Amino acid sequence: MFVVVTGGAGFIGSHLVDALVAQGDEVLVIDMLAAGGTEPIQRHLNSGKVRLQKNDLLTDGWQDTIKGAHRVYHLAADPDVQKSATTPDPTIQNNILATYRVLEAMRTRGVPEIIFTSTSTIYGEATTIPTPEEYTPLEPISVYGASKLACEALISAYCHSFGMRSWNFRFANIIGERSGHGVITDFIRKLTENPHELEILGDGRQTKSYLEVHECVEAMLYAVGHAKDPVNTFNIGSEDWIDVKTIGDIVADEMDLPSVRQRFTGGARGWIGDVPKMQLAIGKLKALGWKPRLGSHESVRIATRAMLGNR
Repeated sequence: MFVVVTGGAGFIGSHLVDALVAQGDEVLVIDMLAAGGTEPIQRHLNSGKVRLQKNDLLTDGWQDTIKGAHRVYHLAADPDVQKSATTPDPTIQNNILATYRVLEAMRTRGVPEIIFTSTSTIYGEATTIPTPEEYTPLEPISVYGASKLACEALISAYCHSFGMRSWNFRFANIIGERSGHGVITDFIRKLTENPHELEILGDGRQTKSYLEVHECVEAMLYAVGHAKDPVNTFNIGSEDWIDVKTIGDIVADEMDLPSVRQRFTGGARGWIGDVPKMQLAIGKLKALGWKPRLGSHESVRIATRAMLGNR
């Protein structure tokens, strides 16, 4: 199968490319390499199993490269929730407008299927936890969450208007090797700079679901292979959660720092747009036949070890 992965040199994208190559697909990566170089997929480029089209989706020159593809895995996005609260334009451009341009390129070149990586933040501060896919009203509290919800709406409209098919995956916090942002990255950086004290944004009681990246990719590919509605929407996450203070303890333990003092900036939120409590219901994915093997605590420890090993 010939498939396209936008953002395929990034964190989740590169792990997805690994899995697609392993199952024998011909892979084209479209990536502007804003988050780094080609190192995560370089071995596949060297082997000829993956081709790279270096492009910004907001510019032209890449559209014809997707002609003949069976599906597009659309992972390219601006993932920074915090910055979307201060400078929203990059989020709007790189998420909503870029997704529209991908859909238009697919429509005009006959590519029938799109897999989209969405987010738990579309639910806002849900009153039902764990939160199922059917939860309403969807009232995101960050520009990032709003942008992903807008993308889901666009994708649904294109599927129903132009005979396309989609899989939308609403992620919990996906963590692991090659991650370049997020709470674990932040804690490793802070403890490297000051091994005696760890600043934690908020009150440390923010409690969320975390899933290791290999399990996330496995869940995506399983759902793509087993759900065939015009629009397929699934939560992907673990079946438990962990608070930020405990994540700090795990990172300090893995860095062999037994006496780290934790200092909290205060408040229920770490930043504007932060959702303090989040756990996704994954009953829909389990009914399809897949469930995670790891919980949040195990995922955090595995991810921390991988990220420390790659420094």
